[in-house]
Order: sequence, then C-alpha cells, then structure tokens
Amino acid sequence: MNEVKEPKKPIIFYYMIVMVVLLLFNALTMPWLLERKIQNVGYNTFLSMTEEKNIGYVEIDNQENTITFTDKNNEAIYKTAMVEDPDLTQRLYDAGASFAGTEMKQASPLLSIFMTWVLPLIIFIGIGQFMSKKMMERVGGKDSMMFGMGKSNAKVYVKSTKGIKFKDVAGEDEAKENLAEIVEYLHNPERYREIGASMPKGILLVGPPGTGKTMLAKAVAGEADVPFFSMSGSEFVEMFVGMGASKVRDLFKQAKDKAPCIVFIDEIDAIGKKRDGQIGGNDEREQTLNQLLTEMDGFEENNGVIILAATNRPETLDPALLRPGRFDRRVPVELPDLKGREAILKVHAKKVKIADDVDFEKVARMASGASGAELANIVNEAALRAVRDHRSFVTQVDLEESIEVVIAGYQKKNAILTDKEKRIVAYHEIGHALVAAKQTNSAPVQKITIVPRTSGALGYTMQVEEGNHYLMSKEEMENKIATYTGGRAAEEIVFGSVTTGASNDIEQATKLARAMITRYGMCKDFDMVAMEVQTNQYLGGDSSLTCSAETQKIIDEKVVELVRKQHEKAAQILLENREKLDELSLYLYQKETITGDEFMNILNV
Repeated sequence: MNEVKEPKKPIIFYYMIVMVVLLLFNALTMPWLLERKIQNVGYNTFLSMTEEKNIGYVEIDNQENTITFTDKNNEAIYKTAMVEDPDLTQRLYDAGASFAGTEMKQASPLLSIFMTWVLPLIIFIGIGQFMSKKMMERVGGKDSMMFGMGKSNAKVYVKSTKGIKFKDVAGEDEAKENLAEIVEYLHNPERYREIGASMPKGILLVGPPGTGKTMLAKAVAGEADVPFFSMSGSEFVEMFVGMGASKVRDLFKQAKDKAPCIVFIDEIDAIGKKRDGQIGGNDEREQTLNQLLTEMDGFEENNGVIILAATNRPETLDPALLRPGRFDRRVPVELPDLKGREAILKVHAKKVKIADDVDFEKVARMASGASGAELANIVNEAALRAVRDHRSFVTQVDLEESIEVVIAGYQKKNAILTDKEKRIVAYHEIGHALVAAKQTNSAPVQKITIVPRTSGALGYTMQVEEGNHYLMSKEEMENKIATYTGGRAAEEIVFGSVTTGASNDIEQATKLARAMITRYGMCKDFDMVAMEVQTNQYLGGDSSLTCSAETQKIIDEKVVELVRKQHEKAAQILLENREKLDELSLYLYQKETITGDEFMNILNV
C-alpha cells in the first residue's frame, strides 16, 4: 500500500531563520562591529607623531587619564596613557592638532543595553509567537504543541493495486475468517444496521512474534479499500507529560475525518499495560492510556472506524482496555500447522524460481514449529544458497539445507575436530537416533550429522513428526526425555566417561520433566495441583513456582528421579543394540552426514 506523507520543512529550517535574523540585527546595531579598531600605543609614539606634525584630532580624558588621537588624515585611531606634561598644550598647537574636530563620544549605556539585549529579546519572542501560531494552524487544533510534538506520527496508507490482500496471507485461515467480517461491514454497513448489529470497536490480534499480525491488519485494509493508519505503541510515549495523550487525540481526529478507515496500533502493550497505582510510575504512559480509553468510548456506533491492535503480551494489558465496548474481539494468530506451513511456503516461493520437483509438504514437515517469518527466511536462504552454487532456481536440497541454517546456523568449515572428538560426537548422535527409533511413540529420524554449526552444535539429530500433534501423553513425554539422554548414555557405555556435549540435552530434559510434575499434573503425589504458573506464553514462557520451600524440595527430587529413570532406560536400549550402535556410529563417522533412510536401512538389516 502507498504511504501518503505531508510535505513539511524540518525544525532546523525554522531555527536557521531565527539565527540569521539575530545575526543581521546584531551586525546593524552593535557599535563595536562598525567602529574602527583603536590601537594602544606608548606615549613616545604620541610625542613622535606630534613632532612630525602627523596628528589630526586629540581628545584628553582626565577622568580616565588617557589620550585618544588620530593621524593627520583621520584614518587611524590611537590611545595612550597620559603622563604629566606641562608643555602638552603648546606642543599640540605647534603640531597643528585640532581640538574641535569630529566628536568621539561613546554611545549611551542605556541605549547600548536596549539595542544589545532588550530589542533582540523582543524580536525573538515575536518570531517565536509567529512560528507557534503557524505550526498550530498547520497541525490543527488548540491541543497541538509547537513543532508538532503533539501530532501523531501515524503512517497513512491508501488503497493500491499492489496492496496486501488476504490471498497474500497464508496459514491463518481462522484469523482471516474473523477479519473478513470487518471487511464486509466496511463494504456494506447497511446490512448490519438493518438488523441492529454493530461491529466491534476494537479487534486485538494476539500471537507469537513473526506470525503475521501486522500483515493481517494491512490485508484487511487492502481488501476493504479504505485508508489505513498505522502507528506503533512506543511512538505515543514522549518525554513530556501530555504529549502522548495529544498524539492519541490527533490520531483519532484524523481517523474520524477519513472514515471509513482502519487504525492499527502495533505493540499496544507499550501503552496499554495494567495500571498498578504505584507511586512514581510513568504518569505519561498512564495519561496516554487514559486518553486512548476515552477516545474508544467516545466513538459513535457504526461510524466506519475500526481499531486493530497487535500484541504478543496480552496478559499485561489493562482490563479496562479489553472490556466489551473497546476491544470486543480477540483474534488469535498462532503458529501455523502443517497445512498452514505448506501454504505459507508456497506463497513465498512465488517470489523466487523453484524447481518443479520440490516437495513443499516434506519441507513443511521438517520446519515444524516455524512461524511465518521464519518460513519466509527459509525460502530466502534457499534462494541465496542457489545463487552461491551458480544455479538459476531453488531445489529441494536448498530448502532442506536452509531449514538447518535457520535452526542450527551455517556449517563451520574451519572447525576441525580431532579423531577422538569426531568419534565421540558420532556415538553421541547415534545414541539419540537409536533410542528414538526403538521407542514406539518417538518421531522418525530424518537426518543425522556431525558437521559443526555456527550455533555451537558439533552435530545434531533431526526428527520429523509424521502428523500434527496437539496433545502429548505421559508416555510420549517420557520417551522424549529418554531420547534427550541417549547421547550421554552412549558416551558412558562406549567411552566410560562423559563430555560437555550433552549440556543442551540436559537442559531440555530437565525442563520437560519439571513441566510434567509442576504444570501437567503427571505426578501422583501432587495429583491435579498446579505448582507452577507460566507467563508470556507467546515469548517463550516465564515460569515461577507457587508452592512452599518444602514442596519445591520434593519437586526437585521428583525431577531428578524421573530423568534418572529415563536415562537408565536409554542406556538399556543401547546395551541391547550395542552392535548396531557401533555399526551406525562407524558409518556416520565416515560419511559425516546420513539420511533417515540410510539409518533405518542399517538398523533393520
């Protein structure tokens, strides 16, 4: 969509005008800029010029005890200290000096002060008043501040043939269905007025980063062919108290003038956080929020202005902002499922040249848990890889490799492992894969590699789910913990020692085991009691225990017991398949990277 910008001069332009005016004024009024420079000389010079009769006008100041004189042509002015000289008057007569020449009087002190300080100040204030009046007329409204500080910086977009449409947003079918009703209302509001229905005043888009909340808002404006005001929540927050509230008023005034239209506030949690009433809080933010609440309440029904807002922290928003009559509807924009990921990949693949045999379903399955932004990055990384390989189109291998780049980083070509380290990493990764393959409910292995990556991983095992799973059973989670511990178990069995390579495995296994006990109620001792609460679910999730210190001690013991049990289970699986462990590790050691099919062929022989 095309952004409409008002032409405006920068603030420095007005400052330059003021500076030029002041400089010109001082140049015309300050006497010392026009006076000829007075040279201080010794009394001997004065006597020499008198004897040479090269002297014009002489002024003797008994109070200051100085003699000011000029040369014969009155071109230079000199000053010297006066000394006791009884013959001074006669000497001046003999030299032909004039005592009645041009008067050399100093300007009046009061006049000098007036011309130097008072008059420039009056002119400066007058210029300031004139500029302030012009800026207020330009911004509009008596609430506007000088230089547009109270004016909203909302970007205004109008309809365009190249605007974003719903067809350009894939993987969020439910969200598009919710928002399509808004488009219908903006196109044909009479249908809703006839039955007495009114559209929600505000719609809140919530979800993880990168899922397309901003793009969905632009798609609504693109489908409706109406003006689209876009502004970030952080742009309302100003250093001066009251500026944010003034920006809110100006934004909503513009929206009412251009109705029907859409106002989009991105990251609204920047100004919409809960008011806790603590002393010393951000008064500016709270005033801005109060003004936003007032403006949304002040909207008349069915006036054609729809408010869209996006956030990934809905739990921090003020309840007054979420009540019916303000943000009436919440539209979740979640991570896409398998079908959604495939659709998103196809949308972004239209922008690049793709080989005919690319299997988007397989790529989507490998990119489990990726957001729309990450999928777009995967396609772009694949295109960059094709260019590096001097090809004019993207292949299946490019897309699969780009997934690994996004997940684990680029290959570290300069990282050379010793022979022993390479064998340890090979056994470690095969330990993961073998334990996963021998458990009934584990995802099949897609790829195993011991090539170091820039993320710090010396190798990894990629597992791909066969379908969409929205629930995980206790057995599946236990098997997952066993898979995490499989690498360390293989090191212990083969080498009789452990390394630092299992640090991430330990972290993931511990996190999953603790969640099973504290949040999922999978421990009989605690039944269905929640011992932990999670916040910021869309930003990784921050957990905090809500139990006594004694209970926390019991939880720690249960976590250790659960992980130890699955660790022993993984070791038992590897001992029962020791020959395959050695055979597969040797094959991976030689090849460095093997596919899931190669792994399963050797395992099933």
